[in-house]
Amino acid sequence: MKIVIQKVKQASVVVDERCVGAIDHGLLLLVGITPEDNATDIDFVVRKVLQMRLFEDAKGVMNLSVQDVGGQILCVSQFTLLASTRKGNRPSYSGAARPEIALPLFNDLLKSLEKGLGKTIPTGVFGADMQVQLVNDGPVTIILDSRDGQA
Repeated sequence: MKIVIQKVKQASVVVDERCVGAIDHGLLLLVGITPEDNATDIDFVVRKVLQMRLFEDAKGVMNLSVQDVGGQILCVSQFTLLASTRKGNRPSYSGAARPEIALPLFNDLLKSLEKGLGKTIPTGVFGADMQVQLVNDGPVTIILDSRDGQA
């Protein structure tokens, strides 16, 4: 599982000219799921996302988590994160999980994030053409790969 984490002042996702999810202060997560991902990957990324210290404390040091600041999370599926660009000019997406595998894992990720954050997590529409808007704060952008957490 690969996740791009962006600290945002605001973010939203639009499908068919309708806003389907929006947040203010918090994190935008762009999520790519591989066929090999499982509950262990979900546990790893949820722990990291919820505890990662990306927000400033009173001294201006990034020392607080999204939980510490009462922030929100917007979670958007994005299979293109798993693109391979080794050959040619057209990316290959064969490393991304098929929808019948990815959607249940994405939903499990959402449930785990909601449980840990204690808030509903807005999201896009899985598999839809989405327009994501954000105001990146910092800018702070982190790439998290669940394979980095496995020995």
